[in-house]
Formats: sequence, C-alpha cells, structure tokens
Amino acid sequence: MKNNQIYVVLIGIMFLWGVNVSAIKVLVNQFDVMTITALRIFVASIFVLIILAFMKKVRLPRKEEWILLLGGTLTNVVFHHYFLADGLSKTSAANGGLILGLGPLLTAVLSVTILKEKLTGLRFLGFMLGGAGVSFTVLAGSGKLGDVSIGDVEVFLSILSQALSFLIIKKASQTMDARLMTGYMLLMGSFVLMVIAVVKEPTGFMTLRDGSTSIWFVFVFSALIATAVGHMLYNSSIKKIGAASASIFLNFNTFFALVGAGLFLGEKLLPAHFIGLVLIVMGVSFGSGAIEVYLRNRKLMQLERESDSST
Repeated sequence: MKNNQIYVVLIGIMFLWGVNVSAIKVLVNQFDVMTITALRIFVASIFVLIILAFMKKVRLPRKEEWILLLGGTLTNVVFHHYFLADGLSKTSAANGGLILGLGPLLTAVLSVTILKEKLTGLRFLGFMLGGAGVSFTVLAGSGKLGDVSIGDVEVFLSILSQALSFLIIKKASQTMDARLMTGYMLLMGSFVLMVIAVVKEPTGFMTLRDGSTSIWFVFVFSALIATAVGHMLYNSSIKKIGAASASIFLNFNTFFALVGAGLFLGEKLLPAHFIGLVLIVMGVSFGSGAIEVYLRNRKLMQLERESDSST
C-alpha cells in the first residue's frame, strides 16, 4: 500500500475515532465507565481474532514476543484507557483536549530518542502546527482553561502510555502481524480492565441489562467498527510509515469529535473550529512527510526536464 493510500485510511480511522467519542459519551451516560469500557474492548478483541482466523493469520506468540505483547497490553490498553477515563472525569474538557493534543509531539520525541526515527525541520513544524490547531479548536469551544488538577496528570499519563505503546507496536510488528498483536492486546487488556471494573464498580455488570436496543447498536459500532477495525488498521499503519508519522494524524481526532458531537449530540460547531481544522491539515501535511515527498518529487521532475533539454 502506497503512503498516499495509508494517509487516506488514517484519515478515515480518525473520523471513526472522532465519532466514537460521541458513542462513548452515550455509553458511559448509560453504564458504569470501567465496566462498559472493559466489555467494549473484550468484544472488539474477539471480533479482531475472528477476522484474523478467517484470514488464517492467527498463531500463538513466540517466547520472545510475549514481553512486547505484555508491554503493549499494559500501555496501549490498560494504562491508556484507565487513566484517560478516570482523568477526564476529574478535569475540564479544555484541559483534557489540550493535553491529548500533545500526543503526536510526544510520540515524535520518543520515536526520535528511542527508535532513532528521523524528524526533519519540516516535520517538526508540522507537529507544532497540528498542536496549534488542536489548541485553537479546543479553546474555541470551551473559552478558557481550568486549573491544573490530578485529572490533568492522569490524562498526561494516558497519552504517555499510548505513545510508548506505539513504539512497542512498531518493534513487535517486525516479527508479529500488527493486526494479530492488536487482537491479543485488546483481549488481555480487557481481562485486566474487567478486574478493575469489578473492584471499582461491583454492580457495574448488573446495569448492562438496562440498556435499550439503540444503546446496544451504539455499542456495536464502538466495539466492532471504531475499536476493532480502527485499531487493526492504525497499528498496521505504524509498521508501514512509523510511529511518529502515524501519530500526527491523531490531531484530526479533536475536529472529528466535534463534528460527531454536532451531528449526534446537538453540540454547536463554530467558525473558529474550522480555522483549527486548517491548522491541523497543514500540520498533518508537514508532519506526515507528504510535503517533503511532494517537494522531492517536484525537484526530481525538474532535474529530469533539465537533463532532457540538455540532451
């Protein structure tokens, strides 16, 4: 798959994840947070493994892959989802949104320092523009930041663990199919989250019987499409274009989450949100390396024309 096709797929995933924010809001308003999160991830893991079984891609992890698989489970599923859910319940939407916007830049820094991925000046500019776009979009809706709280620390820990997980997935995908790793991580992580849910929400699973048919349709979309298919494709993209380049697309999450909230929850979209989108698009264009590829190809074409004219 060419990079341009991967970029289109990633934008599609970001749209799904943005809409999924509204879906999750609906679910957590109906059920206990950790309980429905654990169940959603468990169902997603089963769906991923069923798809891979039909593709004949399922195999047991090798001995040397278990450590990376465990690390990915803890960082990508358990720590990320736990700290995010708990943190957002203790901080403002503006603070949470801005801290989450640091995710791509944090991933880039870790990719350069740990995986030795190349981060050029143009790509760094892209990460800065993307972060500015997220900031503009969030502040346009909320108006102001709140005081720093323990919730802010938890949200930061959630994106730090997610950024670390991208590096683990990149390394593990050298020997294991990233889609298969996704299935195993979701399955193992869901069991850990279920234990946490039982401890924190003893009656949580009993409330599941109160869900309406429409609520369970929302659950199916969130678990099967956004979580299962979305994570399969995203983790595969990390292997193909690198953790830093894939993470820059996460900046689209904020805008698409606003679109989803406007479509499904009746929240307002402001003109300023679209200014934030322009900055995000510019950030992704630079940060993903698309601009560099365009400039390089343009230079090669110019050199070819000059060579043809000289002969």
